[in-house]
Amino acid sequence: SVVYLQIEAEVQRRKQLVHQSVERRAIISKCYKPKHPEVYTLQDSFLAPDFLEIVRYCTSPGAHLQGLLGYLESFSDKRIYRLPVFTEGFCQTFVDELENFEQSDMPKGRPNTMNNYGVLLNELGMDEGFLTPLREQFLRPITALLYPELGGSCLDSHRAFVVKYSLHEDLDLSSHYDNAEVTLNVSLGKDFTEGNLYFGEFYKDPSPVPKYLEVEHVGAQGLLHRGGQIHGALPIGSGERWNLIVWMRSSLIRNQLCPMCNSKPRLVEAEGFGDGFTGTLEEDVPETVDVCALW
Repeated sequence: SVVYLQIEAEVQRRKQLVHQSVERRAIISKCYKPKHPEVYTLQDSFLAPDFLEIVRYCTSPGAHLQGLLGYLESFSDKRIYRLPVFTEGFCQTFVDELENFEQSDMPKGRPNTMNNYGVLLNELGMDEGFLTPLREQFLRPITALLYPELGGSCLDSHRAFVVKYSLHEDLDLSSHYDNAEVTLNVSLGKDFTEGNLYFGEFYKDPSPVPKYLEVEHVGAQGLLHRGGQIHGALPIGSGERWNLIVWMRSSLIRNQLCPMCNSKPRLVEAEGFGDGFTGTLEEDVPETVDVCALW
């Protein structure tokens, strides 16, 4: 049938995405000359002092959820939190680097099926020196306290990209939920008006009359939320907005149940982070597994 052929074509397209991404990264690594090479290696000086203070608290003996919440801005009961992440100076330099890449003749992939403009940061070579340390050393102590049942203490992979909204490109983003256990969304700038985020229900808790919550973007600050929280972005009114999105995944959680199809996944070998199904293949799992505690 036509539907079957369409599904098969989409399956084949998705299988090619990883190989195409590897090819693009090889070309970029060989041919692209960064304008600001320093941004490719995470440094404490990039991070807001208040963010470092939050991480210090979370890694201190006896740290607990209520103590952490004293450092964060919370929104309703949806477990959405705002916190400082980067310095404004870093955000400006980072956006300048992204614009330099955008204006180059390097091959570029779409961040995801809904965003046409932006940069896949693994293709730019930012995973090893920047994003993995950010997730492991700085974000995971925070998510361990905020989202323990989602594998917050063992987020072992990520997919990170920057999305760009402007009047003549992508204006907004319709309702969706992320292929992630936990999402970090940081406003990098530049100058823009409107374009607030809105949040609905958790995807597993549908409501006949969903209550939407509107949250304003604040420069250099990030929003942490559950990946399964239905959300979107309202249209910007003017200017240009760049956001860093980090989808953080826990193989301990998603190897049991895929968050996108809500079924037990059948794992196959893959390159890279394998869409977050990063653990040992099922047939190789030993009888006892040393996994992080979900407290």
